[in-house]
Amino acid sequence: MGFKKKWGIMTKAVVLMIILLIPRTIIDFYGFDGVPINTVVGAFISGAIFTIAIIFAGTFTDFKESEKVGGELAAALKALYNDSRVLPLADEAPAGVFRAHVRDLHRKIYKCFMENAWNLPELNHEMNKINNDIRVLSYANVAPPLIAKLRNELGAIDKMANRIDVIIRTDFIPAAYALAEVATGGVILLLLFIKIDPYLEGVIIFAVIVTMLIGLLFLIRDMDNPFEFGAHTYADVDMETLVYLESYFDSQDAEMEKLKIETIQPVNNTV
Repeated sequence: MGFKKKWGIMTKAVVLMIILLIPRTIIDFYGFDGVPINTVVGAFISGAIFTIAIIFAGTFTDFKESEKVGGELAAALKALYNDSRVLPLADEAPAGVFRAHVRDLHRKIYKCFMENAWNLPELNHEMNKINNDIRVLSYANVAPPLIAKLRNELGAIDKMANRIDVIIRTDFIPAAYALAEVATGGVILLLLFIKIDPYLEGVIIFAVIVTMLIGLLFLIRDMDNPFEFGAHTYADVDMETLVYLESYFDSQDAEMEKLKIETIQPVNNTV
């Protein structure tokens, strides 16, 4: 899988380049490659590459921003979970329900990522449960600063959930994609009819430029939705932090259960 993620786009670009070499060879064989190399041709190719580079830079910036989402979501969920463990409550039941709902929200978020189906209404439903839990805790006379901290963490999760929804639903300037595709198509069409001697040198130049342009277009398209996971995607953000969070919650729940048993046993022995 690691090899496919690294070289998948390049492989697809090379396959398309080889297919395009067939008409290029036919054109060269029959002498239809009559376009000479001059400054105008060079400027056109350079302009097309420059246009694609600008679009790639913009998409890459959004991609790097999206890489922070997994860690920030995990940190906010972990903070909610751990804050509930230090609340000064005589009855631990509300805190236990709160933690269970935090875990439900975590599972729902991870499921949405893995199934490539970001369901914001369902996530809002899970967050509403936590919000109601915070309301119950406020009635239990938990200190206002702690209530405010819980609300801030939940608000941060809500903000990130909406940001992810916007990223998934929208494309990066569709007109820019159209311009890049037209420019790439124009360059490839021009390269098919450019006369470069000797033949081997022309083939190498054609292969390098075409592979680079097609590969960049594939990469930009894939990076535009960094939260699309699966075997057919190549540029995805890392969500391993959310995976580790499940085992962390399990270990903390087991530890709390162990402490509860150890606390009950001395009391029973005293009785």
